[in-house]
Amino acid sequence: MIYATEADWRSAPNRRVAFFGMSGLGKTHVSEILRDSGEWFHYSVDYRIGTAYMGEHINDNLKREAMKVPFLAKLLRTDSIYIGSNITFDNLDPLSTYLGQPGDPSNGGLPLPEYERRQELHVRAEVNALLDTPHFIDRAQEIYGYDNFVCDTGGSTCEVVDAEDPDDPVLTALSQNTLMVWIEGTEDHTQTLIDRFSRAPKPMCYRPTFLTAAWAAHLDRTGKRPDQVDPTEFAVEAYAAAIRERQPRYAAMARNWGVKTTAAEVASVRDAEDVNDLVAAALGRAAARD
Repeated sequence: MIYATEADWRSAPNRRVAFFGMSGLGKTHVSEILRDSGEWFHYSVDYRIGTAYMGEHINDNLKREAMKVPFLAKLLRTDSIYIGSNITFDNLDPLSTYLGQPGDPSNGGLPLPEYERRQELHVRAEVNALLDTPHFIDRAQEIYGYDNFVCDTGGSTCEVVDAEDPDDPVLTALSQNTLMVWIEGTEDHTQTLIDRFSRAPKPMCYRPTFLTAAWAAHLDRTGKRPDQVDPTEFAVEAYAAAIRERQPRYAAMARNWGVKTTAAEVASVRDAEDVNDLVAAALGRAAARD
């Protein structure tokens, strides 16, 4: 780790941290607190995915839908209008909508092969966005003068890395340039996260083996054909399973590549100094354990 002790972190002239864990546990919350202090550069991996790597796919999908409306189709063909997503750090709906969910087309669902194709695009995008972290650290300092940097990773980071591989390229790049901090949730958070996901689905990236098994299990349980599946029902079911399936992957990332804090601790922070104390405490516990 680039900071071995609490003292290393507190005395560092350049503080660089990457928060990881399930969406909804506070990664963006603490990142925004640091950004709002005026002393930290906030790098959002999901925003990078949705703009640099998936933006063209998202916009093309919007145009396909617009082309179904004769009035808009005519304007698009003559370059009379512009259609594009307005993705922001706080609004990832364009990315979520593009990724979609498999199921009944009349209910907004995608055929499973098309959903799998979009998942593959997202995996490549997420890997590239994570590997861009060192570039943005340099960019933040050279262009904007920020000495401190926070990487706000996506909730599916554990799906695109192998925490047990000491040569994993993504984790190597992150750990050599930032302190990786896992925000650990508890069983008490599970239903809250599921309810939140049901109301506002986040971009989800699943390993192919997990997706195949989850889809087969849903079809078997419901007795429905693929084109009869309720997309939202499947999405919530898969998300609930993913929370538990991802927990040991995140634990391995923290054990082998970083440190951990808890969602309860994150919920209590109010300003940048609180976040610095949070990270320092995580380093202190890790040092005491070792």
